[in-house]
Amino acid sequence: MTEHIIPARSLMHEVGEQPGRTVLCRTWYIRRVPSADAPSETGSFLDRTDFSVLCEIEPPRRPALDHVRNQIAALKPVTDAFLIPDNHLGRATVSSIAVAREVADQGCASVACVNARDRNLLGFRRDLLTAAAYGVDHFLFVYGDAPKEGRRAEDLTVRGMMEEVRTFGTGSLFSGFPHFRIGTPVRVDRPLTWRARADFLVTQITPEIQALVRWRESLDFDGQVYAGVLVLASSRMAAQVNATIAGITVPQAVVEKLDGNPELGIDLALSQVEEIRDSGAFEGVHLVPVGRYREVAERLRATKPAGPDAGI
Repeated sequence: MTEHIIPARSLMHEVGEQPGRTVLCRTWYIRRVPSADAPSETGSFLDRTDFSVLCEIEPPRRPALDHVRNQIAALKPVTDAFLIPDNHLGRATVSSIAVAREVADQGCASVACVNARDRNLLGFRRDLLTAAAYGVDHFLFVYGDAPKEGRRAEDLTVRGMMEEVRTFGTGSLFSGFPHFRIGTPVRVDRPLTWRARADFLVTQITPEIQALVRWRESLDFDGQVYAGVLVLASSRMAAQVNATIAGITVPQAVVEKLDGNPELGIDLALSQVEEIRDSGAFEGVHLVPVGRYREVAERLRATKPAGPDAGI
């Protein structure tokens, strides 16, 4: 007997039962583009003309970079740029700027997250100087999760950091350095307002891809927009998403099957990426593989394009 579960058109196209596991009945592949579609003379991945994958990696919580290097090595063949969180989940990690430099040393593009939670104005200016000195010039400014250690600083907001970059960050101290490229997260249920001054946007994850596409098509924004896609690693993670992210619901049928089928979360994420790519509405995706980065990289590398016009 075959069971078909279709909890959301955009989240899962078709699911069938096989002994011991649930699998998506379609594949997704990635193809690296020819050199003609490489970044423009500015050297920024933001200026690519093809669909791009911005892949998030986890910074270490101890003073060593082995885990970072392992993630880069696995994902580099299928990634256009790496995004590095900043003390994500409210816990101390190695600096996102330091990890971004390591990414550059490995020959890859990077975006360093910088949160408003942990900084006063002086600390933020120090970070801009440090970033320029190390050649880190792409940032994603975020408010920051509730801290598990210490208290939230009150000096800065995301809007304030953007304004500081446009003033202090363009002053004489930075003469001769590349301009900073700034992104910010965005929710589809809120107007852009001051976020419209960002260079690029990253959307909140959502299972409603068609609604996301309609929002993008109606958006008045000249920069790049990357759609957020999360690999659900377990039923516990899915339950946390449902409990903590407003406006997002992972269907219970999916939650219940994640622990019994380790591939299901990857299947769902790659199906979303395919739908986003095929829509033509976005410049790329912000893919969050969490701890499944090896499996995600293997899936993206292993599947071969079906023809000259297939793939990314």
